[in-house]
Amino acid sequence: MASLSANSITPMMRQYLELKEQHPDCLLFFRLGDFYELFFEDAVTASRELELVLTGRNCGREERAPMCGVPFHSVDSYIDRLIAKGYKVAICEQLTDPALSKGLVERGIVRIVTPGTVTDSSALDEKANNFVLALCKGASKIGFSAADVSTGAFSLGEIEDDAQNTRLFEELARIQPTEIIVSDAIFEDQGLIKKLKGAYYVYGYAKWAFDPETARKNVLSHFRLADLSGYGCEDMTEGVCAAGALLAYLNETQKNSLEHINAISVYRRSSFMVLDEATRRNLELTKPIREGRSARKATLLGLLDRTKTAMGGRMLRSWVNQPLTDRRAINARLDAVQAFAEDMILRAAVGDALEKVYDLERLCSRLSYGTLNARDALSLKNSLAVIPSIQNDIFASGHKALASFAEQLDPLTGLRDLLENAIAEDPPAVITEGGIIKAGYNPQIDELRQAATEGKDWLSRLEEEERSATGIKNLKIGFNRVFGYYIEVTKSNYSLVPLRYERRQTLANAERFVTPELKELEDKILGAQDRCVALEYEVFLEIRKILTEHIDRIKRNAALLAELDCYRSLASVAESYGYVRPKITDGDRLHILEGRHPVVERSVTGFVPNDTLLDRENRVMVITGPNMAGKSTYMRQVALITLMAHIGSFVPAKKAEIPLTDRIFTRVGASDDLSFGQSTFMVEMSETANILNNVTARSLVLLDEIGRGTSTYDGLSIAWAVVEYLCDVSKIGAKTLFATHFHELSELEGLLSGVVNYRITAREVGEDVVFLRKVVRGGTDKSFGIQVARLAGIPQAVIARAKEILRKLEAAEINRSVESPEESAPPRKYAAVLSELAAVKPDELTPFEALGLLYELSEKARDALSAAKPE
Repeated sequence: MASLSANSITPMMRQYLELKEQHPDCLLFFRLGDFYELFFEDAVTASRELELVLTGRNCGREERAPMCGVPFHSVDSYIDRLIAKGYKVAICEQLTDPALSKGLVERGIVRIVTPGTVTDSSALDEKANNFVLALCKGASKIGFSAADVSTGAFSLGEIEDDAQNTRLFEELARIQPTEIIVSDAIFEDQGLIKKLKGAYYVYGYAKWAFDPETARKNVLSHFRLADLSGYGCEDMTEGVCAAGALLAYLNETQKNSLEHINAISVYRRSSFMVLDEATRRNLELTKPIREGRSARKATLLGLLDRTKTAMGGRMLRSWVNQPLTDRRAINARLDAVQAFAEDMILRAAVGDALEKVYDLERLCSRLSYGTLNARDALSLKNSLAVIPSIQNDIFASGHKALASFAEQLDPLTGLRDLLENAIAEDPPAVITEGGIIKAGYNPQIDELRQAATEGKDWLSRLEEEERSATGIKNLKIGFNRVFGYYIEVTKSNYSLVPLRYERRQTLANAERFVTPELKELEDKILGAQDRCVALEYEVFLEIRKILTEHIDRIKRNAALLAELDCYRSLASVAESYGYVRPKITDGDRLHILEGRHPVVERSVTGFVPNDTLLDRENRVMVITGPNMAGKSTYMRQVALITLMAHIGSFVPAKKAEIPLTDRIFTRVGASDDLSFGQSTFMVEMSETANILNNVTARSLVLLDEIGRGTSTYDGLSIAWAVVEYLCDVSKIGAKTLFATHFHELSELEGLLSGVVNYRITAREVGEDVVFLRKVVRGGTDKSFGIQVARLAGIPQAVIARAKEILRKLEAAEINRSVESPEESAPPRKYAAVLSELAAVKPDELTPFEALGLLYELSEKARDALSAAKPE
């Protein structure tokens, strides 16, 4: 395109190229009449990605410009497909009426659509936010700001910058953005930007937008503030930089006032339980590990979500993603859930009312974008209409925990009455076709409609008069879009046509005529219809403007209704499945009686409940038992019960006492991360290191088979050291569930204060093993590995050979145990390793240093063992 001379192309194509030059990274959808057209390279790309026919158009040069297009009425579906493939789309509209324009129609880019700024409901999950995120890196902190333009949600926050970017990716896992814009400092960090681009849609944005002073002014201007102290973010420099840059980006791409983004939610990490990506994945909070037809139901969110509204579904998702850590706030939620749980009548009444509520947040977005149509206006009216009944039901119930919701809800009676009086009961989807304003609302519209209606009677009377005057019995008056109204006479009656008839059209068997009287009627009828449609459009725009002025009140209602929906949903699940209200404490005692895994128990029959006790005297549970016995399920249920309590949900147990927990860590399973050159064992150690570097005494830790990714002795040594570190109250003292196949770790009970042994019971029945799924005190020294292999379908020949090898190994172990002290004493070659180990001061080592030393000593020990073997 750069080679095209401005003098050699047509004016329209020059207009296209000038607009394209403004946004070279976008596919430009150029409005031409009833189509959006793409040209040159954009056309080639779009035709390939959308499977469109590639044609050409004269552009003023010998070679025609490549061209493809899509109808304007179905453009959203095509744009959605391109966005899903990672493209950005610039939408160019006709800004003047072609019929009234003198010369070239004025055109301009009215919006840029990117993955994080999609607003088309058909392309979005109604119960999930679609966030675009801005990141700004300062000297010691990373600021972030997230916005969902489809709902108006807007937040900012800050995190401490750390070498491994652990905290950043924890927040990204919580927010789950579909698009990220970043400052230069982040884009220039090659390691970080590579990791970001490996998981997200990321690109750098204008440096000026992240300037602290510019960004701050942008935030103050948009939210009409004198300062930021009211939101408590005055001192959050990096967070405000990210927020200002994000607003600049949204103003550039959305090109509207963004009235629906009217409040800031300030995120403070200390207010919420921190969950890293591994924990979210392992606990299957919102996404299942295994995809499938009913995948969503296999998640905690899928189980808890019985919300009736899209707003409630999005809010409940955010609760699951960021559990609270404030005891008062948690108990306030539990009080509300309890009110609904104890009152079936109220729960049903509010549920029935909420089913009639549309997505008010996304309706506000359409108001802000100027795309709200008459059907949307009816949806708003019907949503507001249920508020009085919800208020009355809550007041009548007498539940104090819910009274504030009834008091704060705003029926917006004036708006509801306006929409009731103004909008037709069954309006068309397009607001430029008429039929959207109810009769009786606007006298002028009523008069024009009457004129259009009476016109039919006028035409009928004229038709009868002409038949009588001419004697042509089959004379009729008709209409088409090309010639307007006409009098049609068949050929057999040509001789009866009077001279005052003016011929309009000749057909095979008839002639069409007009008369001065018919032309006058045509002007009255068609003029009335056109004026009526135009006036209805103007009146609707006035109504939409009034609605836009009340976006903040509508959004407050949306938030209140969504919160009620969440409480009602959690109460419904609690009543259905026999959950109990947990007791939230400031202590360190975690006590669960007959706890159950909330998701697994719904998919199996006869789920076996189990107790859990973790406190200062019982800090670490070492859990042994065979594979498939239920160790992982048991550990996950403890974590999920703890998390559910922190979101304000009742829990699957007979009784539960849950201490405030700052983090839940899980190290369950591992897989190679070849894209970053990490082996299974390296992934396992990296995740373990993350835990050891960030765990506190208020954390809950789940560790499953630590050390199995390397040799037996290495793995056992690492697992042993990790248990010691977590259990030591002078270092951590965290509540830990540690599942292992290293039966030697059972020896830690009695050696380390706070370590207690538990096992998952199983019973041998002949050559089979029956899993009893019960967690009991004590360790086990039998793994039932061969029996489990047989249950899994390993061929019988392999099973038989495994038993033979096992007998030989057990015999060899017994022989080694009865060797003489001289034979079993460490050879001199071990002395260097032992000497070095004796000099270690564990209390002075960081977890990373400890792991590094362990690798080094284990390597030396292997060399010593190899050297000690007889030739």
